[in-house]
Amino acid sequence: MTDSNLERPEFATSIRHLKVFDSVGHLHGVRRASEECHLSQPAVTQAIAKLEEQMGVTLLERRASGSYLNEFGIIFHRRTQRLFAQFEQALMELGVPSSPIPVPRIAGRISKTQIRSLISIVENGSFAHAARALGVSQTSLQRAARDLERNLRTPLYAQTASGIVAIPAAAEFARKVKLALREIQWGIDEVEAARGNVGGEIVIGAMLLAGSVMLASVISEFVSLYPNANVRILNGNADDMLRYLRTGDVDVVIGLLRDRVADDLVHQALAETPYVVVARHGHPLHQRTEITLDDLADYEWIIGTPGAARRIRFDKLFAGRRRPQARIATCSLPTVRLLLTQSDRLTLLTSYELIYEEDALTAVPFGPIEPVPCIGLMTRENWLPTQLQANFIDLIHRQVVGSLMPTMLLSRSRGIASAQPDRQPASTK
Repeated sequence: MTDSNLERPEFATSIRHLKVFDSVGHLHGVRRASEECHLSQPAVTQAIAKLEEQMGVTLLERRASGSYLNEFGIIFHRRTQRLFAQFEQALMELGVPSSPIPVPRIAGRISKTQIRSLISIVENGSFAHAARALGVSQTSLQRAARDLERNLRTPLYAQTASGIVAIPAAAEFARKVKLALREIQWGIDEVEAARGNVGGEIVIGAMLLAGSVMLASVISEFVSLYPNANVRILNGNADDMLRYLRTGDVDVVIGLLRDRVADDLVHQALAETPYVVVARHGHPLHQRTEITLDDLADYEWIIGTPGAARRIRFDKLFAGRRRPQARIATCSLPTVRLLLTQSDRLTLLTSYELIYEEDALTAVPFGPIEPVPCIGLMTRENWLPTQLQANFIDLIHRQVVGSLMPTMLLSRSRGIASAQPDRQPASTK
C-alpha cells in the first residue's frame, strides 16, 4: 500500500536495554555485561528477557560457558552495534567530554524521551511548539531537555527573543541520533525476514517528474511481490528530498542526479536520459525541416520551479539569447501534460519521462541538449539496506534496464563523471 501518513507502532524497548543486549552480544556473558553496564546480573537478565519478549524471538543461546548470539541475535546485534557507533560518533562531533565518563557509557544512558524532546524542539523551532506537537506540558519537555543537557555536559539550547531554541550543533546532533534510531526498526524487519516474514516498510523519496515517473513503473510490481510490505512515498523537489534523506525520513531518493555529489551521499547512476523539447502531437514545429533556438523562442514555455534541474537547463539553453515567454513554472507532470495538449506551449522533459507520455506528447526535432543528465538513486553513505530495501533497489534497476535502450545504460557508480562543457545546441534537419 502507499500512504504518506502511514505510521508504524513504536518499538518500546529502552536504549538502556539495547545497550545491555549489545554488551552481552560482544562479551558473551551476563556477568561480564553487568560489569560493563554497571548493573546487577538479574537486571541484565531481565533486560534481555524484555527485549526478547517484545521481539517475539530468542536472541541468545544460553550455555554453561556463557550466552551467545543465535541466528536472530546476530542479525539484531549488528543493528545495535551500528546504532551505538552512530551515537558515539555524534557525541564526539558534538564535543561531549569523554572524561570522567567515557562516551560509550554516555551513549547508553541517553533515553528515548530525551531524544524525542530534542528532535521535537529542533523540528518545531521552540520549546512551546515542541511541547504542543508532542502533547506534553512544557514543564515535562523542559525537564527531559535539561536532563539530556546535563547528561551530555554540553550546552544544547539558547535563549532568544522568541524563546528557548536548540543551537545549530544540537540540531545536527538531533539529526544524527534520529537517523541512528532507525537501525533498530530495520533490525526488527531483518529478524522477521529471517523468520520467513519478508515485510516491513520502505520509505521512498520521489523527486518531482523524473522520480515520480520511475516510481510509478515499479511500485505495483513491488507491492505484488511483497504483500506484507508497506510503502510510504514522499514527493518533493531535489532540495527537500536530499534533506529527508540526510535525516533518515526516507531510505532512498529517486530522480535526476546532480552533477556534484556530497560526501555523505552516494549516487547510483542508472541511465543517461537526455533532455528533449516536448510539444503536443501536431504542433506547428513538426512541420519545420530545421529548428533553431529562435524558432523555440517564438513559443511560450512551461519551465521548472527555481532550483529544479530542468529550470537550470532551460536558463542555460537560452543564455545570452532571446528568451521565450515563460509565465508558468511547475514540476507537476499532470499539469504540464494538460497545458501542452491544450496549446502550442513547449517544455523540457527527459527521454525517460517522455516514454510514459507518448500518447499525448512528442519530441520536436531539436538537439542535442547538453550536458546529458542521468536518472538514478541516491542513498546515504554507509547505509546498510534491509533485504526488502535491497530488493526494491534491484527491481528499480531491472525496470530501468528494461525500459531504456541498452546503449544508454551506465555502470553503477559513486557519483557522476564530468559532463561535456555546455555548447550551443546544433540545429538538426
